[in-house]
Amino acid sequence: MVSIYDTEAMDAVRRRNTVQPHRMKLFRNALFKKACGWGEALATLPERAQADFDQSIGFECLEMAERHDSKIDGASKLIFKTPDQHLVESVVLRPKTGRTSICISSQVGCACYCSFCATGKMGFTRNLTAAEILDQVTQANRMVKPEGRTIRNVVFMGMGEPMLNLEHVFGAVSFLKAGPFHNLSGARITVSTVGIPHAMDRFTQEFPDVKLALSLHSARQEVREKLMPQARKYPLDQLRETLVAASARGKVMIEYLMLAGVNDREEDLKALEGYLRGIPVHINIIPFNEYAGSNLRGTPPPERKQFANRLKEAGFDTTLRYSLGSDIAAACGQLVQHKRKEAFA
Repeated sequence: MVSIYDTEAMDAVRRRNTVQPHRMKLFRNALFKKACGWGEALATLPERAQADFDQSIGFECLEMAERHDSKIDGASKLIFKTPDQHLVESVVLRPKTGRTSICISSQVGCACYCSFCATGKMGFTRNLTAAEILDQVTQANRMVKPEGRTIRNVVFMGMGEPMLNLEHVFGAVSFLKAGPFHNLSGARITVSTVGIPHAMDRFTQEFPDVKLALSLHSARQEVREKLMPQARKYPLDQLRETLVAASARGKVMIEYLMLAGVNDREEDLKALEGYLRGIPVHINIIPFNEYAGSNLRGTPPPERKQFANRLKEAGFDTTLRYSLGSDIAAACGQLVQHKRKEAFA
């Protein structure tokens, strides 16, 4: 079966059925811009071509296995099943600003083993294909359409490390930005990384308009190594050089997850200020989503607020973030990890 995300194969089906380009445009718009169902999209094609399109093209490459809706803040956690029976997660966020966002996965599991991330406890299985990455967005768009919403922002902060799946992440970002498809501006796409310098360089050169988010979490090498094993391979000095180059090309954000007694002390604040001084970045202060099996605890809200205010006073653009979906296991990988335990129980 041809994937709806395989542009060359889709065009071959079009030519085989002598469908005019303007009718193919209507078909694409129905799928990606109007979030139509399969039958409605097929109806935009000439009747003589509909049967072949229906038999030759696969509408979805993921199966939405479960949906969990928050009762407190409008978040929805989606569990998708891949064709080879693996589970991945996405989270749809409906903030009060009205701009519906989705946090998507780029891998099944993760090889980075960050101590604060539930996905890291699962280990790494495989990369997701570009089609599997994109299908999370397309299916979520159809899900929110009856609410009068559309996915406006796409964030690569779900399961996996995007910079360790560059080929497929590049393909997915290009498709999301392309005018004939989702037509999102780069400013509405954010790709997060634990900090892999050579991949960050490639990414910011290819997509200078797409926001890059570095999961920093500590500007002290010994602390960062304990939190993130990748820090041993890519030390802070090397990472800072990459940050300077990346910020000269486009928008860079710093993600700082606050952990009680780990990275929230005075020396941590001073180290962060010194490390980022002179680099035009935006700092996001993030609460920790606790999960079963973790011995880490989040910094209390008043102390997070004080930390953020101190950064603002020091001249840094800083936002104090709040978690959505705390009642539906908002930590990345948390639901899938639970399902895996059930399966092997």
